[in-house]
Amino acid sequence: MAFLTRSITGNMSKINELPVDRQRDEFMGLYPATQRAAHQILDNPKILEDPLALRIIGTEAESRLRLSLAKFQEPEVRAKRVAMIVRSRYAEDELARSIQRGVRQYVILGAGLDTFAYRNSFPYLRVFEVDYPATQEWKRSCLEKAAIPIPASVTFVPVNFERQMIPDVLRQSGFKSDEVTFISCIGVVRYLSREAFISLLSSIVSSMQVGSEVVFDFGPPPSLLQLYRGRAIPGRIETVFGDSTCPSPLQWSRELAYRMIVNWKFKNDFQTIYFNPASFIRDLKRIGFGDVQLFTQKEMNMRYCKDRTDGLRIEQLHLVKARI
Repeated sequence: MAFLTRSITGNMSKINELPVDRQRDEFMGLYPATQRAAHQILDNPKILEDPLALRIIGTEAESRLRLSLAKFQEPEVRAKRVAMIVRSRYAEDELARSIQRGVRQYVILGAGLDTFAYRNSFPYLRVFEVDYPATQEWKRSCLEKAAIPIPASVTFVPVNFERQMIPDVLRQSGFKSDEVTFISCIGVVRYLSREAFISLLSSIVSSMQVGSEVVFDFGPPPSLLQLYRGRAIPGRIETVFGDSTCPSPLQWSRELAYRMIVNWKFKNDFQTIYFNPASFIRDLKRIGFGDVQLFTQKEMNMRYCKDRTDGLRIEQLHLVKARI
């Protein structure tokens, strides 16, 4: 699923009315997959080595990419690319750590054109790719055209995130709910309504084995100056629960002004959803996660972008790992 694009808020009919190319680009994973492919061509050293990145997007998309490499070097596009690459690398790094402590099941929510399952080097790991049926059908065709075999360790799990419970469809696909599991929810949060997001997290806590972990990304609210300069996409600021803390009058007035300006000025059908980091962490613990680790932009840049000479830096992204 695409990074910092407009948010799906439970109205799939509007998405289905869009041209097929835009559906695939924004909502089925072609754009982030193309950015991963561009990373293999343009950026050195690599943050994420993905030998299948170019193959899975297909010959037409690869040709378009190679003809427009200059566009992929524009600051705004580079900023999106590094965020997509870092979030994927982070998920795979944390997965490797979980495997060291015995995890044998990996669930990828909103898998899109993610290629991990087809270059998986862990022989005992079973991968469940969870996504909309249309997305999975298209991905299968991409894999077939690219001659990328589907390993026996991969299970496709079709689901409507807004209407079905993830644990129910997983169990129907051979998932073992009594085993500790690692879950990637990268690129999904901003596509869900607040209600669907609460339902998703609550179902993970109530149905997964204690010790299971989930990683996901979210965007902290950009400043009005960032919006004015075009360095961030406007959206709604959400809280999972009502914030029980009492902000100061100055803080309250600033937040009110921000919400009024952003929500009044930008009226898109699909909007990015932002969360305040501090209240977001509190909300995750209220849902039932015992240990919540926030990976900030500064930490990401230190781990993945330190000493780079090409200017790739994370600007507007937070990552979270939460353990049940």
